[in-house]
Amino acid sequence: MRVAVINSGSSTLKFKLFEMPSAKVLHEQLLEFKAGDTILQEIEKLDVDFSKVDVIGHRVVHGGEQFVQPVIIDDAVINAVEALIPLAPLHNRANLAGIKSIQKKFAHIPQVAVFDTAFHASLKKEAYLYALPYDLYEKEQIRRYGFHGSSHSYLLKAAAKKLAKEPQKTNIITLHLGNGASVCAIKNGKSIDTSMGFTPLEGLVMGTRSGDLDPAIVTYLERELGYSYDEIDTILNKKSGLFGLCGESDVRTILNAADEKSKLAIDIMVRRIQKYIGAYMILLEDVDAIVFSGGIGEHSEYIRERVMDNKIIKNIKALVIETDEELEIANECLRVLKS
Repeated sequence: MRVAVINSGSSTLKFKLFEMPSAKVLHEQLLEFKAGDTILQEIEKLDVDFSKVDVIGHRVVHGGEQFVQPVIIDDAVINAVEALIPLAPLHNRANLAGIKSIQKKFAHIPQVAVFDTAFHASLKKEAYLYALPYDLYEKEQIRRYGFHGSSHSYLLKAAAKKLAKEPQKTNIITLHLGNGASVCAIKNGKSIDTSMGFTPLEGLVMGTRSGDLDPAIVTYLERELGYSYDEIDTILNKKSGLFGLCGESDVRTILNAADEKSKLAIDIMVRRIQKYIGAYMILLEDVDAIVFSGGIGEHSEYIRERVMDNKIIKNIKALVIETDEELEIANECLRVLKS
């Protein structure tokens, strides 16, 4: 069976075509949008014979509480994902554009939506609820959702194999470290906590995102300094994180710099990662391994060494695993079609 996987973003489109279940990659492409281009125009640039594709899987970032498993896409699913756009405006809107473009061009091919949030559907209420008025959860679904689910799910299975354990008997801390970054505590094969929350902004220090901060800073910026909502949103998502601290978001460039701000940015990033690892060690009680993945986690030995340079953490096995979200999505497509 040939499974195509599409990850459509606001400025890029990632594509992989697999022969399944062998997981052989037949074709992959990364397309970057130019000003004025649409996702449909980009899809037409894919060098693929879609007449030989059996199913197309789409990464959808936010599934809310409705979608805790991959689903075959129909009009009802599209409408539900559209209703979730306010929870992930840039991501879900772009994901939907990819879905609708494929539907318009290749309506005969079944499509499957695989949600970033689904892996974290196993979180208990004490993990996903914020200490806000309860009706904000009941009426508005304001809660922790977690993201990078396909990556954390793939890392669980890959780590369990390396550890010669069954996934459902595996306790690990997975670190997806890239421009966007998250950490997940996995106990007996289930996500029990994760650093990203209501949106992908919460948690670790990222390339341009702030991660955790005192929420009163937001009201202070608005009330005392006169920033608008849009300006604050831009600051927190696009001008903070490593970029806000030292003017650069690429860890490789930062590590090659000799100035104090660059050193401080790395120190803050590493400390935040260690802080989450420590908290998750308490929740898990028994940790089989800490798994490093993502562009930084896979390729920066220096960051890995810095994170593990702690007398408590260093006693835990560290694994480096190249994540494959597209392959995880392809496997999920097979699972939903069989079911």
